[in-house]
Amino acid sequence: MKVIGITGPAGSGKSTVCRMLAHRPGIGHVDCDQLAWATYRPGGPAYARLLARFGEEILKPDGSVDRRRLAEIAFSDPGAKEDLEAIVHPLVMEEVKREIQRHRGLGTRWLLVEGALLLSSSHVDRSLFDAFVWLSAPEEERRRRLLSAGVPWEVVEGRLQAQRELLPPKAENVYVVDAGAPPAEVAARILSLLETLEKRGQ
Repeated sequence: MKVIGITGPAGSGKSTVCRMLAHRPGIGHVDCDQLAWATYRPGGPAYARLLARFGEEILKPDGSVDRRRLAEIAFSDPGAKEDLEAIVHPLVMEEVKREIQRHRGLGTRWLLVEGALLLSSSHVDRSLFDAFVWLSAPEEERRRRLLSAGVPWEVVEGRLQAQRELLPPKAENVYVVDAGAPPAEVAARILSLLETLEKRGQ
């Protein structure tokens, strides 16, 4: 099984193309955002630490973490963002390891691990990955996609600002894919790349 990191800034289409590809036999999908949110739940491994660091203002009336409010705080303060990543990302990596083992047992051919910060967070164990696919799309297109998905304007602008300097590192196992096209076309490009890498034995 090959473990492929699907990454790139907010609005580049990571979730959409991963879900499309995961419908194909032999392709699995792990969403790091979903894994992170699971750690936030009351009683979850990150809950008490998030509350201690960010205070009760991140909570909804029912005691659950308000992800939107937490994101607003994190994206507006580099120090807060670093603290959030230090709390959550190691926990996410533990879950990614478990998912990799589970998919090996299922006989998955390619496991797509989706995450915006796979190539920028110091807490990501990049040795787990065989290759990374960076989705690149113009900022205006990414803004349009996020707004179309119902993300509030202020959150969209915060995410774009926070990730504006994200660039793919130059490395042998990092492949940039033009993601400005319709999702089906981008998914086809990724699938073609995966098949090419497999033929090369990468």
